[in-house]
Amino acid sequence: MSNGRSEMGSEAKVLSLEEVSKHATKEDCWLVISGKVYDITPFLDDHPGGDEVLVLATRKDATEEFEDVGHSQNARDMLKDYYVGDIDVNTLPQKGQYYKPPSASASKQASAAGSSNNTILMLLLPIIIMLLAYALYFYAKKDA
Repeated sequence: MSNGRSEMGSEAKVLSLEEVSKHATKEDCWLVISGKVYDITPFLDDHPGGDEVLVLATRKDATEEFEDVGHSQNARDMLKDYYVGDIDVNTLPQKGQYYKPPSASASKQASAAGSSNNTILMLLLPIIIMLLAYALYFYAKKDA
């Protein structure tokens, strides 16, 4: 290729998510899909779903989003033209989470800890509501 990127058959460049995350704008957009890194900047204007959805998929593993849309074989083949290298999987955050730069403060880390408590609450809340609804139903039926 004339753009200076490695081709998929040659020795692949391995990139950290920190490096890939520096390319997260409409002017410079890289995605991680199925363990590979793609510079899709030239394709942003042509993407049928618009450029915003692609920019929102940066700074994380976008494989699930890519697969959920049900892209055609033609779309999958087009990725080869934008290949930059492979992602260092050891640098990927947990599934669905965005990359956080190393300069993240302690307050952000504390916020993340509080966030896990919120997740537990969000899971338990529907169960608690169902139990209350059942108790009210049982109590109302008993009075009837």
